[in-house]
Parts: sequence; structure tokens; C-alpha cells
Amino acid sequence: MRVPIVVGNWKMNGLCASVRRLAAEINEGSRLLNGLEIVLLPAFVHLSEVHHILYSGVVALGGQNFYAGSSNAVTGEISAPMLVDMGCSYVLLGHSERRILFNESHVCIADKLQVALAHNLKPIFCVGETLAERQSGATEAILAEQLQAVIARVGIDALASVIIAYEPVWAIGSGLTAKPEAVQKVHHYIRSVIARFAVAIAKKIRILYGGSVKAENARAIFAMPDVDGGLIGGAALNAAEFLAICQHAIATSDSVKN
Repeated sequence: MRVPIVVGNWKMNGLCASVRRLAAEINEGSRLLNGLEIVLLPAFVHLSEVHHILYSGVVALGGQNFYAGSSNAVTGEISAPMLVDMGCSYVLLGHSERRILFNESHVCIADKLQVALAHNLKPIFCVGETLAERQSGATEAILAEQLQAVIARVGIDALASVIIAYEPVWAIGSGLTAKPEAVQKVHHYIRSVIARFAVAIAKKIRILYGGSVKAENARAIFAMPDVDGGLIGGAALNAAEFLAICQHAIATSDSVKN
């Protein structure tokens, strides 16, 4: 059975006091939840603060990004070993904001994924299309290209240790959300691409949806057979709403997802 997972991507939000409060509320609320994994991705400067709060809890910690090179003179960057040293067990890679704002290429992201795996960081690998790509009917071609770039770099067996997050760029922070049936169609396609290389891995890999997920629409999206949880942005900044989303992930998890 694929255990559902809900990831809170806090992006560049919060100051120390508000981050401590948010992490503590989620950590406390999560003690009542069973049957799923929860991951929080604070900004780099808040990793230590959050790590100390989550230390004895059930919520895992992850980084939002890292530099793939070895430790050297690279001003303003952090490395995979630094994330591990701060208590991280996950890392987000390939987010559309990194691809678009910082021009991260398929090769760059694939390199990062390989380095993450080498340091026992579980990658949450984002794929997705823009509105223009969707309207032109290129969604499947774009997703296949993004997936195949990683498979070519790390090999299909490595994907057994990767979580995929489908995040349609046009839905991020826009308030627009793909209909559950449309999400299912894309998730099924992603799984089918992986199945071309390894059917067993395709069945077991967890695929999250990320695109303006809220408590009010999470249940319907998570109920889809190929959706294994969510990559949550804005709604992850509210503890009550984030925990409600987690509850929906548990409620919609069943033996069909195996």
C-alpha cells in the first residue's frame, strides 16, 4: 500500500516567532494523525528552529533546495550535507519557481537529484506544465521530458527512493485547481511513463498533487486512485487548514492504492 504523504512548502514566508508557532501547532496536531507521512519545508534560515520543535514528533523536515556541487567557495548557497546536518531527510527539487525564476534546467535538476540520493535525502521531484503548454496540448510531452531527463541521469531503480509531485504551473498560487478527474488523468500518465521502464516501481512510487490545494478541495483530489497526497503551498501556512488536509489524505487512503 502506498502510504499518503502531505508536504508543506513554506517557501519564503515567516519570521522566527511565527515559524516556531506554526511548527509547534502542526507538530502537536500531527500526534493525533496516523497512517500518513508529513513533511515541512521551511526556509533555510528557519531549519534549525523547526528541527528542534519537530525533534521528538512525527513530522519530518526537508529543505527547499540546495547546491549540487561539493563544499567550496560558493557564496550564498548550501549543500546537501548541510541539509542532513540540520536534520533534513527530504529535499524539494525541480519546483517550477526554481525552473522559471532561476533557470534550472533538466540537467541541473537531475544532477541535484543524484546528489540528494547519494546523501540519503529523499527527493520530492516536481514536474508540471505552464498554461501555454497545457493549452497547446503539450502536457504529456513536457512531463515525459522532465521525467526521462532524471531517469537518464540516475537510472530507473533510483526512482524507488523518489517522490514525484505534479504541480501544474498555471495552478500554483492562482486559486485555480485542476478538476480531480483531470488530476487523475495526469497522475495516471506519469505512472505510465515510469511503467515503460519498470512496472513495479511505477506501482509503488508516490505521486503528489500541488496546485492551490485547500481543505475544501483536498478530499476530492486525494480520492483519485493515482493521487498519493499533496504538495501544499499557501494552505500550509495555516496549521488548522494544513492538518485538515492531512486528515483528508488519511480518509481517502485505501487498499486500492497499492
